Amino acid sequence: MPELDLVIRGGEVVNAGSRAVADVGIADGRVFALGGDLQAREEIDATGKLLLPGAIDAHVHLSGNWVDDYTSGSAAALAGGVTTVGSMTRIPSGETPLTALGREADTVLEQAIADVFLHPIIADVTPETLAEIPALLAGGCNTIKYFMSTPRFDPQALAFLEATRLAGESGLLTMIHCEDHAIIAEATARLTASGNTSLRYYPESRPVVSEVVATQRAVAIAETTGAPVYLVHLSSKRALEVCAEAQARGVPVYVEVRPLYLYFTRERFDEPEGPKYLGQPPLREQDDVDALWDGIRQGAVHTVCTDHAPWTLEQKLAADHNLTALRPGMENLQTLLPMLYSEGVRTGRISLDRLVEVLSTNTAKLFGLYPRKGTISVGADADIVVFDPEWSRVIDRSMVKSRAGHSVYEGWEVTGWPAITLRRGEVVVRDDDVVGTAGSGRLVHRGATQML
Repeated sequence: MPELDLVIRGGEVVNAGSRAVADVGIADGRVFALGGDLQAREEIDATGKLLLPGAIDAHVHLSGNWVDDYTSGSAAALAGGVTTVGSMTRIPSGETPLTALGREADTVLEQAIADVFLHPIIADVTPETLAEIPALLAGGCNTIKYFMSTPRFDPQALAFLEATRLAGESGLLTMIHCEDHAIIAEATARLTASGNTSLRYYPESRPVVSEVVATQRAVAIAETTGAPVYLVHLSSKRALEVCAEAQARGVPVYVEVRPLYLYFTRERFDEPEGPKYLGQPPLREQDDVDALWDGIRQGAVHTVCTDHAPWTLEQKLAADHNLTALRPGMENLQTLLPMLYSEGVRTGRISLDRLVEVLSTNTAKLFGLYPRKGTISVGADADIVVFDPEWSRVIDRSMVKSRAGHSVYEGWEVTGWPAITLRRGEVVVRDDDVVGTAGSGRLVHRGATQML
C-alpha cells in the first residue's frame, strides 16, 4: 500500500446505517481506505471521537444584502462541521439562469473556503429561462427555486408549473418557498389598519394557513407534473401533515426544516429583542415544534438546513423594522450540527444515524452529490468532521465566525462540537481556529437528483 497523505486513527466512523471504529486513509483529497495497515505522512489521533461525514447545508445566502460573503460564511460553516453549502443565486432582470450562475461562480472561486453549489432563483418565467432549464444539469446545477410568497407567483402560476415539469424531466429538483402571498397581504393590511405594526404581531401577519395552502399547491404541482419538489424551511404541523399524506401516496415531496423552528416558539416575539428571531415563516407553537422533531425521527422530514441569511443585531433591532419593512434571516451555520447533536441525539429525540442522514447523506442524494459527498467511504471526498461528543461550550458572541457578530442561541450550553474539520482531506478548522484560506473552496458539479 502506498504512503498516504493523512491517516485519521482510532475514531468511530459514522455513516447512515453503519458505525465502526476504523482508521481512515486519505490521499489526493479522497478517502483511500477504511482500515488495514495504513501509513501516511501525517496522522490525526481521533480516539474517543466520532468521524462524521461533513454536513451539507443546501440552503444559505452568501451574496446579496446580507453581511456574510463566501469567506465569512465558509468560516462559520466549517467551524460548525459544514463542509459544503448551497447558496441562493438571484437572477437580475435581463439575465438567464446560466448567465447568473456563471457570474456567481466567479465570486465563489475567489472567496470560498467551503465547497459550494448554487441554486438559481426564478422570479420571472421568461421563454429564455424555460429554454435553459434542460441545460442546467449539463452545467453542474440540478435545482431551480421559486417563491409562492411574492406577488409575482400567482400571475405566472401556469408558467411555474411548466418550469417545474421541465426541471423534473431534466433530472432537476424544484425548491419552493411555501407561503401564500394573498393571505399574507390581507393579514398584514388588517393588522396595519388596526395600528398593530409592531413585530410582536409578526406571526399573525404570516399565519399557518398561508403555509398550508401554499404547501397544498406545491404538492399538487408535484402530483400533476411528476416532478420532485423540495419544500424549504417548513415550519408547521399542519403543513407537515399535508406533506406526509402526499408522501404516503408516492408523490415526490421532500421536506426541509430549519433549526429555528426546532428550538423556539412564537413567544420570543414578546421579548425586547424579539425581532432578532424573525424569519420567514414565523416561529410557531410548541405543537409545531414537537411535530417537526417527530417528522425528523419518522422520516417525513428529509433535511435540516439553516437558511443562513445573517444581519447584525443592530440591523435586526433597527427602529424601522416593522411588519412592512422586514429584515428576515439570521446566522445559523456554525451551530447547525452541534445543536442538532446536543438537543437531538443526546436527548434521545433522534438517533445518530438520523442526524447523519438529515445533515449529510439525504442532502447529498437530493442535490446530486452522492456518493462523492455525504458519506465516509472509499472514493468519496474526504469531508470529515472529527467530532468530540463530550466537548461542552456555552454559545457567546466571541465564538461567532459570521459577520453577524451575534447568535440567537447565546447562553445555550451545547455538548458536542467539531474538534477538527477536513474539507477534501485538508484540515480547515482545528480547535475552533479556521485555518483554511479563501479561494480554496470549489464550485461543486452536481448530477441528477436521487430520489429517497
